[in-house]
Amino acid sequence: MTKRGLTYADAGVDIDAGNALVERIKPAARRTQRSGSMGGLGGFGALFDLKAAGYTDPILVAATDGVGTKLRIAIDTGHVGTIGIDLVAMCVNDLVCQGAEPLFFLDYFATGKLELGQATAIIEGIAAGCAESGCALVGGETAEMPGMYHGADFDLAGFAVGAMERGGALPNGVAAGDIVLGLAASGVHSNGYSFVRKVVEHTGLGWGAPAPFGPGTLGEALLAPTRLYVRPALAAIRAGGVHGLAHITGGGLTENPPRVLPEGLGIEIDLGAWALPPVFRWLAETSGMSEPELLKTFNCGIGMIAVVAPERAAALRAVLEAEGETVVALGRVVPGQGVAYRGHLL
Repeated sequence: MTKRGLTYADAGVDIDAGNALVERIKPAARRTQRSGSMGGLGGFGALFDLKAAGYTDPILVAATDGVGTKLRIAIDTGHVGTIGIDLVAMCVNDLVCQGAEPLFFLDYFATGKLELGQATAIIEGIAAGCAESGCALVGGETAEMPGMYHGADFDLAGFAVGAMERGGALPNGVAAGDIVLGLAASGVHSNGYSFVRKVVEHTGLGWGAPAPFGPGTLGEALLAPTRLYVRPALAAIRAGGVHGLAHITGGGLTENPPRVLPEGLGIEIDLGAWALPPVFRWLAETSGMSEPELLKTFNCGIGMIAVVAPERAAALRAVLEAEGETVVALGRVVPGQGVAYRGHLL
């Protein structure tokens, strides 16, 4: 009798499951196709035609990011359907700050044991984020890595490529007197979750407990996906008068706006211009976090800022609002350095 040898499946890697996943997600990927898309999933690489996308003298812009420890909440609750939107948002919101239109996206999904239902939900979320941002999901990598991840654990990374015509890069022309507009966030977005999880741990609340700051369970509320600002931001850029955009991610309102400022200029922000969303008030009051630390850790309700020419501020605010954004006048660019605050959030 011939002794049966070990197989790759015995080592914990199921090639058939990987192939089945590719077939499952092909319809979601097809829904993201746009001008310039070439081919489908399954090749060794992905092709994209810049000329077909309408560019004549393009500059490519690339961005990569992950979702951080927000993944832990998604894994622990089993609610993984929107975490892919976070992944896309963290990449494409950065691209548009450079003045680029996101064109295509690739993902990297790694897990210890490929579970088709979980993986399909995650990648369908990625496809939803791509579709909303107007970029094509052209490929990715699914890695089954037994011994590296345990149970239902997984990790995600994303890679986005965009383009602009030569000369269209942002920031450009930022000057003293420019108006700073703030675009409302949809929640905590995807930064500061190590702190969020520490606060929840200290409260003793479970993810299924009612959220102390709003409707739904605590887990559901904290998994609200990062807002996608691509279409509104591109509409504003094309309308003219946008000098800079800053995605408010790690470092919060204190660290991100200065990234669009030339030497010798700062930003003055009026903290009375908007109401601190309840989730941030709860985090601050529950933890005893100071206002300066809050502003340096979280978006505090402002997920993107636009630095605009003063004579274009009203028109651009109207453009952004027509695209569905809630916009507040935060302040202005002033001589100086960094961000100076007036008033208080807490």
